[in-house]
Amino acid sequence: MIETRFTREFGVRHPIVQGGMQWVGRAGLVAAVADAGALGFITALTQPTPEDLVKEIARCRELTDREFGVNLTILPAITPPPYAEYRAAIIESGIRVVETAGFSPADHMPAFKAAGIKVIHKCTSVRHALKAEKLGVDAVSIDGFECAGHPGEDDVPGLILIAAAARRLTIPIVASGGIADARGLVAALALGADAVNMGTRFMCTVEAPVHDNVKRRIVESSELETTLIFRTLRNTSRVAVNAVSNEVVEILRQGGEFADVRDLVAGVRGREVYETGELDRGLWTVGQSQALIDDVPTVADLVSRMVAEASSIITSRLAPLVSQPR
Repeated sequence: MIETRFTREFGVRHPIVQGGMQWVGRAGLVAAVADAGALGFITALTQPTPEDLVKEIARCRELTDREFGVNLTILPAITPPPYAEYRAAIIESGIRVVETAGFSPADHMPAFKAAGIKVIHKCTSVRHALKAEKLGVDAVSIDGFECAGHPGEDDVPGLILIAAAARRLTIPIVASGGIADARGLVAALALGADAVNMGTRFMCTVEAPVHDNVKRRIVESSELETTLIFRTLRNTSRVAVNAVSNEVVEILRQGGEFADVRDLVAGVRGREVYETGELDRGLWTVGQSQALIDDVPTVADLVSRMVAEASSIITSRLAPLVSQPR
């Protein structure tokens, strides 16, 4: 067992987090993560309405009696979701931990704090993490450039970003991006983090609501089989290499605008990849950590294996390297 400031303050057994993932963060996976002693997050906007979110939270509580949270991702949209209503659904459902991502959580902090909710904000830079700390969040999740989804625009890998954040922050840090095994957990702790967040690794588990074709592709893929889209639009996102992502990259490389790829990048198409297993149906997010994934275990096996192997690395491999002064 590995105890850190994060496990103590957030009341979980292991310093491992399954962050919010669109279309993937559903009750079945989150309950399995909670039962394994880690912290899982239902993704609020995967649910079509706030009322559906309330039902999904209730379903998760039927599956586990352990702590879990809800992710609320705040992004620009032509027709924004009713964030205040989703926030109210989270509070009224008695959720005690929220992960925010995207834009600043400033508008939501007063209500969450008044309800006694702990907030973890996901950031891609030290400067944004410091702003979140000033807002009163209880922890930050630092996303390195290796991550799936949105890595920000600074292109700083986790090896640098986590250590840089640890030098300046006083609240717990969750290391995210490029982590899929015990080695990543130990490295993150050595860099100054208090826990790790994994997305791609949890996608590739038995309980993840993702088609087996997607899981097999992750197992078969290397660190070279992701691509970055929307670079020219300053809204970079890391996704799997497929026919659609290649077409999007080429259109934008030739000077295209978002309107030229709007239909290709529609979220519903990505959801259909996860549901049908048609890998070229749309965009789907995956991190470079897929290179470290070679099986599809249960969540319980994954978490217990990571903790056991991390403990062994620390005690059997690293501790003997430290010699006493002569």
